[in-house]
Amino acid sequence: MNNILPFGSWKQDVPASIVVALVALPLCLGVALASGAPLFSGLIAGIVGGIVVGFLSKSPLSVSGPAAGLTTIVFAAIESLPTFEAFLLAVVLAGAMQMIFSLSRGGVLAEFVPSSVITGMLAAIGLILILKQIPHAVGYDGAPEGDFKFNQGDGMNTISTVFYSIANQLT
Repeated sequence: MNNILPFGSWKQDVPASIVVALVALPLCLGVALASGAPLFSGLIAGIVGGIVVGFLSKSPLSVSGPAAGLTTIVFAAIESLPTFEAFLLAVVLAGAMQMIFSLSRGGVLAEFVPSSVITGMLAAIGLILILKQIPHAVGYDGAPEGDFKFNQGDGMNTISTVFYSIANQLT
């Protein structure tokens, strides 16, 4: 009966929320940095996302936070739009469209996208993130800021940089 009340389990919820915040904070900052967005926007997105999902969710348990898999997509959007404010406007419009789809029960349209397409996209994004980190993991710092393009300015590409950094560390 105690867990039915909204604040009936606050003694367990407070320590749990502190742990979640400590885990989410570096993730929010990392996703913002990797996306090319200001770090402060990562904090705001994490805080607002956690609060909004918490209030709108009808589930007693929920998980929400930054989606690291969307980092490359957000980075490409920020780079292609003229200003960061234009990107923020696009995010607000996308959110409004999601709300409209939610109210009109338009989520059934997702049934037409094969799960293999979604799995393939997420696997490709994960592969890109892993390949871009391998040179740094073996200690190669030829480009400490990183280069998000496949063909890099130094004449190498992502794959050749992986092999070069590993060979460079072996000699």
